[in-house]
Amino acid sequence: MKADIHPRYYPNARVVCACGNILTVGATKPEMKVEVCSRCHPFFTGEQRIVDTEGRVERLRRRYGLK
Repeated sequence: MKADIHPRYYPNARVVCACGNILTVGATKPEMKVEVCSRCHPFFTGEQRIVDTEGRVERLRRRYGLK
């Protein structure tokens, strides 16, 4: 087997969500930033919320006249 082909593993990597939640996981990067986590995702919270990326929801509402 070749030596030194695997990426470095960080057992205490930080994951920072856009909602402010900080998680500690094992990963190959020391820090990651995500938009949605288990604290703010609609599946886990039970509330209906549309995550708008790049104004796509507003464009759809303008196009079809939805309020």
